[in-house]
Amino acid sequence: MHVTPPLPPLKRVPPGTWTVLAWWAGLVFTFLIRIRLPGEYEPAKTAGPFFYQWNGMAWLVVATVLAHVAGVLLRRRPLPALGLLLAATVFACVPLAVAEIPLAQFLAVDAALYFIAAGHARRTGIIALLGALTLLAGYLITRVLFGWPAGTSAELAVAMTAVIAWLVGHSVRQAREHADTLVATATAQAVADERLRISRELHDTVAHSIGVIALQAGAARRVIDTQPRRARQALGDIEEVGRETLSGLRRMLGVMRHGEQGQPLDSAPGLSDLDTLVATTTDAGVHVEVRRLGERRPLPPEIDVSAYRIIQEAITNVVRHAGTSRCRVSIEYRDDELAVEVLDGGRGPRHVPEGGYGLVGMRERVTMLRGSFSAGPRPEGGFRVTARLPLTAEAR
Repeated sequence: MHVTPPLPPLKRVPPGTWTVLAWWAGLVFTFLIRIRLPGEYEPAKTAGPFFYQWNGMAWLVVATVLAHVAGVLLRRRPLPALGLLLAATVFACVPLAVAEIPLAQFLAVDAALYFIAAGHARRTGIIALLGALTLLAGYLITRVLFGWPAGTSAELAVAMTAVIAWLVGHSVRQAREHADTLVATATAQAVADERLRISRELHDTVAHSIGVIALQAGAARRVIDTQPRRARQALGDIEEVGRETLSGLRRMLGVMRHGEQGQPLDSAPGLSDLDTLVATTTDAGVHVEVRRLGERRPLPPEIDVSAYRIIQEAITNVVRHAGTSRCRVSIEYRDDELAVEVLDGGRGPRHVPEGGYGLVGMRERVTMLRGSFSAGPRPEGGFRVTARLPLTAEAR
């Protein structure tokens, strides 16, 4: 079972909470710069005429309440929440007697702009940014129309912070969408790879058995009247091969239904099972000569399975297409690779056949292991399949 790792503590904090914290940070800063701090001869800002009076504090309390309500609504209803924050910003400026909306009162709006741009649709983010900039411009225009001083330069700096907050949030949203696209692409590729793996295993599991069954059935049909015993033996071989194939298909389908991606579809065969394959093919009427060269040693599982499947498919093609009673399999254990060759002297095709899946599947297996593969008719007649599979350092 896949377990999603827990988010870091800071990422578990809701956006509304960060917005409220930004509001309180701006509020604390507003009070600090209006008192004389250590090392200062006078406060950095002069308090408004009724800043410390009950009506001034009432404006700040109302603004703080609106900011908290906005924090609650921010995730579900971002634009109404931003509207409440903008209203809170204006209310907080009333007792300050300032010529522009200070950055400290706009910190919560900047935080909200970031989260809206990062977590919501682009259209919503643009509307939020335009609303914030419209408020700043409206505040200045109102003061100019009434003949009051207006801090245009300082307000431009505040507007710049709003744009920057929106841009950062927009970049985060784009990065998340890009990451989602990459995940979707990787998932689609994994699904395609898994389907290819399943189709290859199905082909390798069924093709040889069907070829043997067809050959045995033809032999039984030819001798059923003249040699009943031999016909019964051929039919018994057909039954045995059919049962083994059905058993393998049931196990494969069970894993496909209940197993995880990448799980082996069956107890994967290897070169140690080659003798069974040779015996089955010989019973079907094609004698297989096996030559092993070099020092035999354990192979990596992917090399072992691929080598077996390549030999199995090549022998299947001999049984189905070559029209011969013999073929030769050579397996050579080299220092840095495993070389496999299957030769027959039959009357197979004079060119590489197109449209089949056998040669394609063999080539795909070899390509995934960064090896080399070739298949084609021999000048002296017959067909040759060769594969070279590089060995990892552990297998050497």
